[in-house]
Amino acid sequence: MYELILLFFIVAFLSIVVGTVAGFGTSTIFLPMALFFLDFQTALVLVAIAHISGNVGAVGFFRKGLDKRLIILFGAPSIILTIIGAYLVIFIPQLTLEILLGIFLLIFSIYSLLHPDFKVAATRSNTLIGGGLSGFLQGLLGIGGALRGAFLISYDLDKIKYVATISAIAVIIDAARIPVYFSNNLLDPQFYYYIPILIVIGIIGSYAGKRIVSVTPQSIFKKLVLLAIALASLLLIYHGLVG
Repeated sequence: MYELILLFFIVAFLSIVVGTVAGFGTSTIFLPMALFFLDFQTALVLVAIAHISGNVGAVGFFRKGLDKRLIILFGAPSIILTIIGAYLVIFIPQLTLEILLGIFLLIFSIYSLLHPDFKVAATRSNTLIGGGLSGFLQGLLGIGGALRGAFLISYDLDKIKYVATISAIAVIIDAARIPVYFSNNLLDPQFYYYIPILIVIGIIGSYAGKRIVSVTPQSIFKKLVLLAIALASLLLIYHGLVG
């Protein structure tokens, strides 16, 4: 029993480190793994706690790169659609959505790796659309970060601005969805003691991620993010297929 709990927290730490480096991935990696230990609703809430903790740490460690314009344009629609998605958790089948999202992200990542100069124009409309879609999926599936990363890495941001901005947007989204989860009683009180542990793990994991980002060249960093998106897409497709 205690060995399983310890393993759960180790997976949380490793997921946060990867999530900090890639700018996303904590939920994408941690949620499927957490389902080996917990039911979906409990896992969704606890992964969200780990997710927001890691991203709060990342915002603090990378605060010099914050892009306020992107945060506002991406974050505003994210908040609205995250709340909608969070309320729909108990109504909409999720496996089909995971498969479709995984296929889209796999195509995007492969195309971007084969065409290094590919960029998405950082227009107001593209940013609003990206924020809305990623927010909705974050609320519904708990894993909208890969789509958020796909949009922002294609803007060709430098690594510090990318991590700082995507982390700040993630904090906004999490702050919107987590109260909805608790209001719907998705987390049984017996798991409340996990929360402070996950908060501490989030801060430590994001610091470890910062150390890795600081020594990674910009050109390699973008490829690593795209590879992370590809791996995340395969995880989504696999989880959607096996249920």
